[in-house]
Amino acid sequence: MPHQRKELNLKGAVLWYLVGLITTDGCLSPDGRHIDITAKDRSFLAGLVRLCGLKNKVTKKMGLRGKTSHHTQFANRTFYDWLLSIGLVPRKSKVLKDIAVDDAFFADFLRGVIDGDGGMRRWIHPTNGGEQWNLRISSGSADFIAWLQEEISRRVGCSGKLYKNESGVFRLKYGKMAAREIIRRCYYKNSFAVARKQRLAEMCLLSRLGWRHSKLIGF
Repeated sequence: MPHQRKELNLKGAVLWYLVGLITTDGCLSPDGRHIDITAKDRSFLAGLVRLCGLKNKVTKKMGLRGKTSHHTQFANRTFYDWLLSIGLVPRKSKVLKDIAVDDAFFADFLRGVIDGDGGMRRWIHPTNGGEQWNLRISSGSADFIAWLQEEISRRVGCSGKLYKNESGVFRLKYGKMAAREIIRRCYYKNSFAVARKQRLAEMCLLSRLGWRHSKLIGF
């Protein structure tokens, strides 16, 4: 009797947030069945495991220069094959291209990407004293970051600038108004996210200092 593949009960916002996180902070094992996700915050990973209905452990992981992080790993060949079918690949850092994301859940996918390889920054302008914000997303893949830039423009209506640093890492950057619109779409009420980034998102959305219309927002 052939072995029956186990199905994961993942759908909608939870599924696509997980896909976004795997796209950035995840890894598909060459064995064709294991998926690994790494994060600094153990409590975040534990919450993710519960959210996805998994029972896998969260364990410590030693990174470069002795830095400690945490990771969880689960095996599911059906889910692994589905991830391959939408564009994810093993050893994806520099070869990742476009991902076939459901239009209805692009904001959840993007929140997963931001939680994985994105950052929000707030500061006070030294000259005018105004509050400033930006949103950054990093990637080692030129094809993926270019695709993401185009999709954010098309689906969210925000334009960002693309840079490449001396280490060869690509960075997609959004200024104050565009960052706020992306945050508003992605970090909605009761959405699951990294706690630190969720707090920054709430601060950004509650801020009322010096906001005005921007040409970088198309909708």
